Amino acid sequence: MSTYTHGHHDSVLRSHRRRTAENSAAHLLPHLRPTDRLLDVGAGPGTITADLAGLVAEVVATEIGPAELELSRATAAERGVRTIDFRVADVHALDFPDDAFDVAHAHQVLQHVADPVQALRELARVTKPGGIVAVRDSDYGGFRWWPAVPAMDDWLDLYSTAARANGGEPDAGRRLLSWAHAAGLTDVVATSSTWCYATPEDRAWWGGMWADRILHSAIAHQLVDSGAASPADLQRISDGWREWAASDDGWFSVLHGEILCRVG
Repeated sequence: MSTYTHGHHDSVLRSHRRRTAENSAAHLLPHLRPTDRLLDVGAGPGTITADLAGLVAEVVATEIGPAELELSRATAAERGVRTIDFRVADVHALDFPDDAFDVAHAHQVLQHVADPVQALRELARVTKPGGIVAVRDSDYGGFRWWPAVPAMDDWLDLYSTAARANGGEPDAGRRLLSWAHAAGLTDVVATSSTWCYATPEDRAWWGGMWADRILHSAIAHQLVDSGAASPADLQRISDGWREWAASDDGWFSVLHGEILCRVG
């Protein structure tokens, strides 16, 4: 496994807990059936997972460790969802038999793993013939914003450097189709979608969240410890995020690549 760049600081979880099946898995939803057994890899705080559990018969949610899995478990308990089975698992070598699921889903996972092609092979292996592998990942190189804030350019450069140092690929979205082909999947539909932050409320949330993340989350410690940035550099970037968020013209688009793979 590669190192998870974001970590699990509260500033990160504030972002992840805003994700829903509707805003993060819309490419998959029309294909779900009430009788499906679904694997959700990298469930995180479990907000998407819990939504999916309301649409299918059973969900198996995985994370890389017990502490991470507790985040998903807590969300399910809070919502009263009882159809989720929680497992610690490595997506490179899933501890499930062949053809165990009707659907295998991973959101914002492949950008962080050491071998995304092997991960897709495993997702396909545990999916029944005729079933679906659904993946969605952001593409940092495709992020766009206005107004131009130089500190945010520095943020993107530093984030990309840190993610690749950890063995990940921050521009995963554009690579999903090629990774699926390399994994031997042939019936693949590739699409894209965006999150957009342009209202005062959305700017305050998105900009404030990243202003905190660059100072306090795992990436902040990594950048300072590696010598890639100083605390003063990170403070300047944090201030840049708040500058962007305060602008009436502020607009930010997050690009995602998506694939739906029908298993043969």
